[in-house]
This record gives sequence, structure tokens and C-alpha cells, in this order.
Amino acid sequence: MQNKGIKKSGSPADVAVIGSGFSGLAASAILAQSGANVTVYEKHQQIGGRARTFSQAGFMFDMGPSWYWMPDVYEHFYALFGVNASDFYELKKLDPGFAVIFGENEVMDIPEDFEEICALFESIEPGSAPKLRKFIAEGEFKYMVGMNDMVYKPGNSVTEFFSLKLFRDALKLQLFTSLSKHARQYFKDPRLLALIEFPVLFLGAMPQETPALYSLMNFSALKQGTYYPMGGFGQVAQSFRKIAESAGVRFSVSHNVEKLETDNRRITHLHTNGNRIQTDAVIGSADYHHIETQLLDSDNRSYPDAYWDSRVFAPSALLFYLGVNKKIKKLRHHNLFFDENFEQHAEEIYKNKKWPSRPLFYVCCPSKTDPSVAPEGSENIFILMPIATGLKDPMPVRENYYNILMDRLEKFAGENIRDHVVFKKSYSVSDFTEDYNAYKGNAYGLANTLMQTAIFKPKLKSKKVTNLFYAGQLTVPGPGVPPSIISGQIAAKELLKYLNK
Repeated sequence: MQNKGIKKSGSPADVAVIGSGFSGLAASAILAQSGANVTVYEKHQQIGGRARTFSQAGFMFDMGPSWYWMPDVYEHFYALFGVNASDFYELKKLDPGFAVIFGENEVMDIPEDFEEICALFESIEPGSAPKLRKFIAEGEFKYMVGMNDMVYKPGNSVTEFFSLKLFRDALKLQLFTSLSKHARQYFKDPRLLALIEFPVLFLGAMPQETPALYSLMNFSALKQGTYYPMGGFGQVAQSFRKIAESAGVRFSVSHNVEKLETDNRRITHLHTNGNRIQTDAVIGSADYHHIETQLLDSDNRSYPDAYWDSRVFAPSALLFYLGVNKKIKKLRHHNLFFDENFEQHAEEIYKNKKWPSRPLFYVCCPSKTDPSVAPEGSENIFILMPIATGLKDPMPVRENYYNILMDRLEKFAGENIRDHVVFKKSYSVSDFTEDYNAYKGNAYGLANTLMQTAIFKPKLKSKKVTNLFYAGQLTVPGPGVPPSIISGQIAAKELLKYLNK
């Protein structure tokens, strides 16, 4: 039987992967394991995409992902290569998983144990514990159906979902009910609703426009729990690199792909750093819109600019990386500041597209769990404020929000922090555009609205170029690290089908 990564001529196919984020790393490893000659082209010196790291003044900062949810998705990928997470890093379950801060003295710690979470809900809203069990059981059902029957499909056609089981399960998946409506059938207290809806604000769309299918995220957050890879999220990216290299993948870092040369609707060469390199197929795991509009000729683009302009994007972000030369007692590892109006901030991200007037924000302090990321006696702090895509982000605007957020952080902490900041770096819309060619500076990709789910997302396979496939957060299954890992696997399998024709 012919090896899947072998051309009909009998020689291994040469495959180029553009970008070394999780989708590109996953795709490259699977293609190499299947016999293809794979080279990953990365514009930066370091692999990992948004999961890159940097070190300064004795602090090690994860630049992007910080939440380790859906651990089974990582293990599913590792198992394809006969390894598991513990072969690369220690995975620690956090307790509390995270904290939600509603005011200076009102903090909701989310325990590691689900029964303790039920008791917490009951203490806030009598009668809500059995409702939470039912809500999460429904989320678990959606998660299992999603993981087993939906998310590993390429989204080429609705016929992929034509199965008796999926038809039977369709109503329970609640694709046509909003998460907002679904949550309000169970809970009334605004604090509990904010807890249920927060993953949507950071990764999706307005809760009113997000299908209740995505309560599967609540199952992962509250039942599976929140984990942390010791050494930081960069350890996860490095584990994917090690797997890929063991399979035979080559990495060309500091190689910016400038053009995809086509002939008769096929890519024949890619141009990078002044070199013209022959290739049999390409996986574009960099920004989909950038590849379409900057690397391809106009007649080879699957989607016009008007299409991209009409899409609903998940937020961009204003980030601050801070090194603080003292410990901050009241901070947890993950801290969600919901001390302002949730709906107003969501509308300013998705509807009004403006800098938020009273923002919610998130603070990650990994040094609470991991002493390796900061000097002794110090704290490593990462602040994230979700914002609309496409905003102008000059330094005076960033500084204004730095002071707004620090005022609230210091008020909560009950101590001065700003005077103890020994390192500070900001990162926002224009940086996402510059570093990742991100359309309108998006941080997470397309929002999870009904009309941007599964078959309604931009296609994995180019409509115009026969040997070009896409992966990452702008195609199926969607935003976040686990979906990106899945996306790379699907794209690799679709490309292998093409090579095996």
C-alpha cells in the first residue's frame, strides 16, 4: 500500500507549512509521520506563533495562551505519536481554578472540585446547585458529541453531519438557542451568569449571538478543571516542536513567505527571503486573509475583501507584561475582574467597536504556581483587556488604560504595585498585525456565532488552488489552542487525501 505522504511518482511529497503556531505544528508532525518531506516556514526566530515566550530582567513571559482547558485534546494529539503530556512537562491542576472579582471585597474562587463549585453556587443562589449539575451534564453531552462526532470534520459539506446519531442529538446540541437564553433558564444571579458567559466574551461573540452548544466550554472549565503546564505555555509549544522534529519536520525560522507562485491552479513554488523554493503542496497556518490577499494573485483568492469585512471577529486585546519585584498577596493564578458591566463591555467590543469605557479585564499571575517564571520574591503578571478589532492603539491610549487597570488592580490588592514594576511591555492591535499579519489585529480569530460554525467557516481547502489547505483559528473548528491543534490535524488529513488521489 502506498504511503500516504508519497507522490504517485514514488518519491516523498515536499510540503511547505506557513507558520509555526499550534495548527502548523500539529499539521507538520502528522504529514511528516505519513512520509512527506515537511518544512515549516516561520517569520520569527522562535516557533510557537502566539504561544511564543520572551525573557527579560529574570522574568519569563508567555506571550499569548495561558488557559489550559480541554486536556483530552492535547492527549489525543500526543497519543498519535505514542507519547503523553507528562513526557514533556508537569501538568498541574489549579485550585482554585480561577477567581472572579466582582468588587474590592467580593471574590468568587472557583474550586478544583466540582461538588464544591455546586456548593458555591448554592450559597449565592439557593436552589442553583441541582441546576448547575444539570447544566454541566448538558454541557458534557455537547462536549462528547462535539469531540467525537463534529470537531474533527473538515466542514466541507453539510453531508458530513448526515448521520442518524447526529440527527437524534441535534436538538440537545442547541445550535439554535443562544447561550444567554440557555443560561438564564437556569440561573438568575448576575454573578453566576457572568461566570457562565465569560469564556464567550474572551473567545467568542455576544452571548446573545453564541449558540448554546458552547456551554461545552463550561463543562471543560468547571468539571474538567483548569490546568497549568509547569515552565509556562511555551513548554507546550516546544513539546509540539519536539514531536514534529522527531517525525522529520524541518524548521526554517526567520523565513517570511513573500509569495506563492502558481501555475494552472497549483502552487509550484514559494518565495521566502529572496529564495524560490519548489513545493508539492502548502498548508497555510498563518492568517488566512493575509495568505489570500498578500501571497496569492487576486484570481486565486477564495474570498473577496467584502467577505472578510462582513465576518464577526473574536476580540483583539490590550496586553501588559509586568515584572514586579514583590509578592502580591491577594492575586490568584487566574483573576477575572468583572467589577464593571459585562454587557456594556461586550457591546463596545462587538457592536460599537470602540475603546471600552468601563472595561472588564483578566490578570494572570503564573508565579503563584510556578517559581521558575520570576525571580525569588517577585511576581510575573500578564494583564489582558479584550477590545474590538481594528482600533488605533497609540502609546498614549495604552498608557491611559494601563493606569485605569492598575488603579483597579491596586484597589483590589490593597497595596501599591506600580512603584514595584521593574519591567513593563505593552502589546495590542498593531502588534498582532505586525507580528502575525492578523486581519484587523484580531487576537483569537472568528467569533463562534451560528453562521460562523462548522460548514459556515472559511474552508480548509482553497476553492481556487488545488494544493493549498488552510489551518488555524480562522477556519474549523475555531478560536483557542485546542481547536487550533484539531485544525492542524484535519488540514493534514485533507492534504494527505489530495496527495493520495
